[in-house]
Amino acid sequence: MTATPNKRELLTAGLGAAAFAGMPSLLFAQSGAPARWAYLKPGFTVLMAQYIQAKQLLKKNGADMSDPTEYTAVSTYYNDFTAGNYDVCIGSWDVFAARYQAGVPIQLLCMITTADMISIISGEKSVNKITDLRGKTLAALQSTGTYRMVSALLKETYGLQLGEDVIIQGVDNPAAAVTLVMANRADAGLSWEPNISLAFNRRPDLRSIFNAGEVYRQQTKHDLPYFGVAVRTDWAKKNADQVKRIRQTFADCIDGINAQPGDAVKVAGGGAGYPAEVMTDAIASRRLRFQFGSMADAAQRETVKKAGEFMVRNGLLKKQIDDGFFVES
Repeated sequence: MTATPNKRELLTAGLGAAAFAGMPSLLFAQSGAPARWAYLKPGFTVLMAQYIQAKQLLKKNGADMSDPTEYTAVSTYYNDFTAGNYDVCIGSWDVFAARYQAGVPIQLLCMITTADMISIISGEKSVNKITDLRGKTLAALQSTGTYRMVSALLKETYGLQLGEDVIIQGVDNPAAAVTLVMANRADAGLSWEPNISLAFNRRPDLRSIFNAGEVYRQQTKHDLPYFGVAVRTDWAKKNADQVKRIRQTFADCIDGINAQPGDAVKVAGGGAGYPAEVMTDAIASRRLRFQFGSMADAAQRETVKKAGEFMVRNGLLKKQIDDGFFVES
């Protein structure tokens, strides 16, 4: 999922209406019916789905989930969740927040990664720190919410304005940003894991000059959430016990992957779209930082709310997140 374009902004104006156009599908969100879920190929959601199945974590936790549906288009993946065509979605938390604020009946169940997976890398000898990018080129996918989030962090922290102080070299996908850096056709590139680890694997001389998670943590003393798991509110209300079991399944999945990254990639890495050694390095290095946070935990909710304040302050969300966004039980 991390190697696909525009995870945050694919659900643009009009999708709220699309959600309600999909209301007939809610008839399938019946109490006792298996939860419908999905993964996006390529990307790390494949790793999670296959790990859960390979380790029989659903059976361990008594979680009743159907076989996951495979998607290859980000827009369809999010649109179908918005329309109620499946019940449990792994995605960018602020996409979920924006849709919730637009009236779509979804809630955040838990967090699974932090923004430590977002970096700016460079191979240019004169670029040793982020402020060295003034007057130089940055390859980036400008249509993404990730780009706007990083732009806000750079402006708040360093007074560095992308597009003004730094020349933006537009690309069509996040993988292309690191490809240009590896080919010495851009001074730096903005991307996210596993693309970053793939670049380091192929060119060990490359280095990170900015990490979104690290910078945000230095400024706020909080983690910056990135990917989470959301559920359809209609399904969750009818299946409260299953909601808890599914949340525990994701917690166990993350614990297992972090404990033995190599084993996780070996048993469940097929289809992720990256070499096994790259996926293993991304996880073991903590650049792809799997970190579970239950929204039943007040401290974890506060972390998301703090990130929401940053998003509102920079125009990335319309208003502050309210408690109705969280699955608190």
